[in-house]
Amino acid sequence: MKEYKGHIVDVVRREIFDGELVVDEGRIVKVKKCKLPQNEKQWPYLMPGFIDSHVHIESSMMAPCEFARVAASHGTIGVVADPHEIGNVLGIEGVDYMINSGKLSPFNYCFAAPSCVPACGSGIETSGAIIDAAGVEELMARDDIGVLGEMMNYPGVLHDDPEVMRKINAAKANGKPIDGHAPTLTGDKRRRYAQTGITTDHECSTLKEGRACISAGMKVIIREGSAAKDYAKLSPLISESPEMVMFCTDDCHPDELIRGHINLIVKRALSEGH
Repeated sequence: MKEYKGHIVDVVRREIFDGELVVDEGRIVKVKKCKLPQNEKQWPYLMPGFIDSHVHIESSMMAPCEFARVAASHGTIGVVADPHEIGNVLGIEGVDYMINSGKLSPFNYCFAAPSCVPACGSGIETSGAIIDAAGVEELMARDDIGVLGEMMNYPGVLHDDPEVMRKINAAKANGKPIDGHAPTLTGDKRRRYAQTGITTDHECSTLKEGRACISAGMKVIIREGSAAKDYAKLSPLISESPEMVMFCTDDCHPDELIRGHINLIVKRALSEGH
């Protein structure tokens, strides 16, 4: 049992109070107000950390343990990481490398099972590995895999491709969420995509797409990364449907990560009155 004293930031009640957090085996079990004794050092502010809700750590050009060190300096305490790129090169061996590297740091990693390796099929690209439905089933049964990675083969979803549906069903059978990737989908196609059990999408780049996504019951992950920057167009969703949006970087190059992470998106939203 550990106790941490400081200025506690309550983001729900929107107040800051002096108090103490009681932590047991990594979990906060009690929050109590108390008077802080006079101290030569300033008492710290204790607050929730940020989570990058969708990222490919490979784009940072760092191993997960080093990515964690830099991201944590900006207040990020966890990521939902899809090791799709390294999976495309090394298959499940690459996924295992990312997980094992992540264990070297006190950081919260939720790793995904890459759903589309290779991304475009052997007729278009040459990759170093293949993770087929059997491989996805193997990954989804593991405790160190928390989600089925972005299902970018949305034509396969809409046409009930047996291999694609087998991967989706593997996630459902293990009670794990399914991340989406379906740019431009609206209307009936968006609803059909969502009805398979896919619950998020970070590929919305217009307000129309974002609203269609939310209307279909999917959460919109507003992306502001190194390559794609969708915040400006999607930011109205923060006030329209705050419970249905999250922030992510998707790809965060090292020269940008060193300057900031999710904290920069949050700061921007706050400055705009959200």
